Amino acid sequence: APGTMSGSGPEEPQPSKTSEEDRQQEAEQDWAAAKAFYDNLVTQRPRPPKPQNAITVAVSSRALFNLVEEQRIYVEQGVEKYVEYQQKNENIILKPGPAFYFVKALEHVNSRLLELYPDDEERFDIVLMTNNHAQVGVRLINSINHYGLTIERFCMTGGESPIGYLTAYLTNLYLSADSDKVQEAIEAGIASATMFTANKDVVYSDTQLRVAFDGDAVLFSDESEQIFKEQGLDRFFEHEQLNENKPLAQGPLKGFLEDLGKLQKKFYAKNERLNCPIRTYLVTARSAASSGARVLKTLRSWGLEIDEALFLAGAPKGPILVKIRPHIFFDDQMFHIEGAQKLGAIAAHVPYGIAQKYQKST
Repeated sequence: APGTMSGSGPEEPQPSKTSEEDRQQEAEQDWAAAKAFYDNLVTQRPRPPKPQNAITVAVSSRALFNLVEEQRIYVEQGVEKYVEYQQKNENIILKPGPAFYFVKALEHVNSRLLELYPDDEERFDIVLMTNNHAQVGVRLINSINHYGLTIERFCMTGGESPIGYLTAYLTNLYLSADSDKVQEAIEAGIASATMFTANKDVVYSDTQLRVAFDGDAVLFSDESEQIFKEQGLDRFFEHEQLNENKPLAQGPLKGFLEDLGKLQKKFYAKNERLNCPIRTYLVTARSAASSGARVLKTLRSWGLEIDEALFLAGAPKGPILVKIRPHIFFDDQMFHIEGAQKLGAIAAHVPYGIAQKYQKST
């Protein structure tokens, strides 16, 4: 299923083949009816893609916009004062949050895809997934329209956790400012990360989506990270060299890298490789000579390309990220997130793997 990770979350009984086929048939009928209705409307706006075809990115309101003051009111004065404040200020446009420029970059990719493939639905679909009350929706809509964002699907759960809706939306990636909800989503098998705002303002590319990934416990499983944490660096190097030709198991963000790769190939097919609006980066603390071969062979075994691979051999990642200026950088370790923040990079923490145990203990 889109956006899910194998080997995580509680096991659930599998539906029978017949009932699953019936459900899919009913869903197709619903979409056919909705399409027929939509096609009769005269509009210049592209129709949102079917979730089965889309790469769905669910973003919380606090990730998309800067709601620090509003969150303070909610925590200190309660939900009623919070809703009252939002309604009184619904014509005051919210400032961008940590996921804002990432979303803008996704939409630029969509516009390029629609130019090349007008009838293709394999593109990004941004869903606002928030536990806000519906009364707050007007301010969110006003802000989205002010910035010209194309976010047609809202899920506002009125104080309830939105995690249960992520599966229904066939979510490929969930971004939130709430670490507890992100942890809940990760445990449910959904690729997720907690967004952190950069401490400095930087200029991001408005013509190319740039996504940077850590390796272990992000693109790959935490198998090797466990060796490093529990047995030390020398044993880690020995383990990686012995297993150089054994692909690493997938991590929580492998599926999203696959999604980006599929879209890149659409541009390559139109001779747009040199002008592709998506660029991917591997930024890893691994040493290339001692443990890099297994990483590159794993990506090759998956049939995935990464545009740039940077092996830092334990050096800080922040200076490299300042050069790359990614719209988002995924890492499983908070000290890398904090280092990126200080230098102006927008970082997203993936709470997965053995590093979380060590972070909690310290």
